[in-house]
Amino acid sequence: MKTKKPKTMIEMKVESILFDTKSNMPIVVLKSKTDNKSLPIGIGVFEASAIAIKLDGVNSARFLTHDLIKSIIEKLKAKVSKIYINGLKDNTFHAKILLEAAQKKLNIDCRPSDAIALAVRTDSPIFVEERTIINRAGKKDLNIFLKSLKIREFGKYKM
Repeated sequence: MKTKKPKTMIEMKVESILFDTKSNMPIVVLKSKTDNKSLPIGIGVFEASAIAIKLDGVNSARFLTHDLIKSIIEKLKAKVSKIYINGLKDNTFHAKILLEAAQKKLNIDCRPSDAIALAVRTDSPIFVEERTIINRAGKKDLNIFLKSLKIREFGKYKM
């Protein structure tokens, strides 16, 4: 009988948000807190804006969806323990929010971009499963992305 090897999770932080002019999509780049591993994830414009607004300390004129979710969690006396990106299938990343509520731990499926937007609002740690994400996607996708850049384009990558 085989025993399952425990999954190694790496704590990461949002390093930057870039705009890829070829795909016309924002990319959030997560970077390991302990080494140089990084993971670029293509996200939607609204989620990129929600993440950037919080990271830049800008107060939105209107309450954003992720602020509403944070408010609901707080009113329920719950807490976001962490978010983690734990899957990649058909070039789509998957994530979960670990929510602690009423002495229970709940894993809630979500898009990585929504999980990250919530994590930056709740000061929750961001984890990525090393084996299935960093090793499978991070090195390859980041290398392809970086090789596609031209020096003159670097000024274009802003939010």
